[in-house]
Amino acid sequence: MPYYHYTVLADLFRYPGNNYPDVVAHCRQIMQEQYPEAVQDIDVFADYINSHTADEREELYTKTFDVQPICYLDLGYVLFGEDYKRGVFLLHMQHEQQKACNDCGTDLADNLCNMLTLFHKTRDQQLMNELVVKILIPGVKKMIAEFAQARVELKTKVLKKLHRAIIQEELNNGNVYRHVFLSLLRILEKDFENIRFEKPAGSITDLQRHQSFFSKQSVYTEIINQQKNAVEINNLVNNYKLD
Repeated sequence: MPYYHYTVLADLFRYPGNNYPDVVAHCRQIMQEQYPEAVQDIDVFADYINSHTADEREELYTKTFDVQPICYLDLGYVLFGEDYKRGVFLLHMQHEQQKACNDCGTDLADNLCNMLTLFHKTRDQQLMNELVVKILIPGVKKMIAEFAQARVELKTKVLKKLHRAIIQEELNNGNVYRHVFLSLLRILEKDFENIRFEKPAGSITDLQRHQSFFSKQSVYTEIINQQKNAVEINNLVNNYKLD
């Protein structure tokens, strides 16, 4: 089925189990066959994975995404931070994930892995187009920017000064997960290279049509008028507030 490869690619961003080298090899095979422009970056990552122990792979993942993370995998937080829009986006994604029967497990509905696996399960092409162009591609680009050497060095200095974390060797030489994000970005841009969106119409048109997933005006009006939804949004943001 179309977009199945995104289900495979999602495993690259999960906590590495014992079969993680096989996961990386499978993804590399897909890229070699369909996305040769992404192979160079995944090769850098594969070399690291194959030359380090399971414990070292787990430590790298934890220090990249969990302990004083370089970047977060929740796209709503990456794009909107603590803004109210994050709660709105989470509600949207919860609805779409449930509608597609996509089990998000213990992660949020806007977690990168859950967003990628959604592609294989939803039949809403318009939804996928909008998610990729307006959320995934901008979000992945922001994630890649967090791996920039200058930013990593600044974070390293701050963490050392505060004595809040042990700085790993890989941070000084460039974290290899950056190459995974670069590979994903190249694939997204190729699969959706012809998708364009015109500037949204005025608010009155949006309120009348209710067609776009990201027509925030209609969403805001509904939430403001429904106290239950407002409480739910606040709870979501508070429960998953990141330090």
